[in-house]
Amino acid sequence: MGGVAGAVVRRTALLLAGALASVVITAVTVGPSDAAGPADSDSDPAPGYRMRTDARFAPPGAFVASAAVTYDGTGLVPPAAWIEVSQHSEEHGPTTLALRARGMKAGYAYGVHVHRAPCGADPAVAGGHYQHRPTTDPAGINPENEVWLDFTADDRGEGGASARHDWNFRRGEAASVVLHAEPGGAGARLACFTVPFGWAG
Repeated sequence: MGGVAGAVVRRTALLLAGALASVVITAVTVGPSDAAGPADSDSDPAPGYRMRTDARFAPPGAFVASAAVTYDGTGLVPPAAWIEVSQHSEEHGPTTLALRARGMKAGYAYGVHVHRAPCGADPAVAGGHYQHRPTTDPAGINPENEVWLDFTADDRGEGGASARHDWNFRRGEAASVVLHAEPGGAGARLACFTVPFGWAG
C-alpha cells in the first residue's frame, strides 16, 4: 500500500503502538487505614511496594491515548520512543527507582524528575517536582530532596538511570516522570509519563 493511504495506515499503527502500555505490581503492603485483613500466605515475605510500568510515547490528542505523552517536535522524544519506570519501596525504609528508555536522540543528555501530578495535553499539568521536604527555597531543588533520573542516550538512542532514597513517597503525591531538555533541576518539558507510584509503611 502506498501514497496517502499507506501513510495514514502507518501513522495509525504508530499511534496504536504508542498506546500499548503495561503495569506490573508484584507486591503491595497497605498502611493500617487500608488494611482489609491478614496478608495472603503466598505474598512476598518482604513488605513493601514493587512496580514496573512501560509505554510508548504518543503526542497529545493521539487517536489512541498513551500514558506516555511527547510534547517535543524536534526529535528528542519522538512518537513510539519507549520508556520503563520501576519502583521498589521497602516498608518504613528506602525507595529505589529505575528508568530505561529507547528511541531517544543519540548522545543527548536528558533531565528527568518525578512530578506530583499525572500528565496531560499541557506539559504544565504534571505540576512541580515531588519533594521529600516540600519547600519554595531553590536550595531544596536537588537530587537528595527530589528524585532525579537524568541520563544521556547512547549511540543507539538508549539510556537509563536509577536513584535510591532513604524515604518513601507520601500517599498520592507522586504521579509522573517528566523528561526535560536539560539535565539538572530545570529545563523545558519534552515529555511526560504517568506512573502508578506507590508508598509503603
